[in-house]
Amino acid sequence: MGIDPERYAIEWVSSAEAPRFAQLVTKFTEKIKELGPNPVRAPRAMAA
Repeated sequence: MGIDPERYAIEWVSSAEAPRFAQLVTKFTEKIKELGPNPVRAPRAMAA
């Protein structure tokens, strides 16, 4: 599908692990922001 493996993740987190969940989401969000815009996704102006 052409999706960069850096742009997705699968993690198992128990409902009892709220701090771990928050840490994983924060870390992944920072990583995605560093990668910048998704090159596979067409700009909205072109997609319309």
